[in-house]
Formats: sequence, C-alpha cells, structure tokens
Amino acid sequence: MENTQATRIGAFILRISLGLMFIAHAGLKFFVFTLPGTAAFFASIGLPGVLAYPVFAAELLGGIALLLGWQTRWVAAVLIPVLLGASWAHAGNGWLFTAPNGGWEYPVFLTVATAVQALLGAGAFSIGSRKPDVAPAYA
Repeated sequence: MENTQATRIGAFILRISLGLMFIAHAGLKFFVFTLPGTAAFFASIGLPGVLAYPVFAAELLGGIALLLGWQTRWVAAVLIPVLLGASWAHAGNGWLFTAPNGGWEYPVFLTVATAVQALLGAGAFSIGSRKPDVAPAYA
C-alpha cells in the first residue's frame, strides 16, 4: 500500500478533527447536559444510565489520545461502538441532524470517518511516529 506524505497529512487532519469532535461531545455531556442528565437520557431511551459515564470517559480520553496520535488505530476502533450507539439513539429521529432530537446522518458519518481513521492510522505529527512528521506504516 502506498503511504505518501499527502496521505499522512490527510490522516493527521482527520485525526485532529475527530479528536476535537470527541472532546467537544464529552464537554457537552459534562458542562451542558451534566453527567447525571446524560445518564437520565440514556435511561430514557432504554440504555443503562450508568453507561453514560464510560461513554463520557471514552469520548474524552479517546479524543485526547487521537489529538496526540497515541495508539490511533486502537483508539479509533474502540470509539466505533460509541458512535454506533449514538447512531442507534438517533435512528428514529429521521435523516437530518437538525430534526428534533437530531437525525442519524451525523453519527453515521462520524462512525465511517472513525473507521477510516482506524484503517489509516495516525498519520503525520503523532507521538506514535518514529520521526516528528512521519507515522510508521503500521501505526
């Protein structure tokens, strides 16, 4: 498989974007909805309320790990079930995320983007790189 500089930069841009998105969603759960409020929402849709806490931790810690480029493939793979759960939670709301309670297209897109990140690896500028600007082909 060809591993060009453009591919490494593209993987880096995707990794930073996903990392910021996961941290923002963790912040939304913590600062806006609050963790007890998020737990109550999870319970209202039939999930165990306590699941809100590991989801929050996965989003926050996973987002930080993605920003750093630490174990990118594994972190992205672990975050996919979180996004599949979000896709499930929004599936009945319709297509557009602007629909009441948000639609399913945004979480499905994020699931696909995170799967692509797992396939691409960290890209450039990661702490997993052997060189400051180049990630190893297997990272």
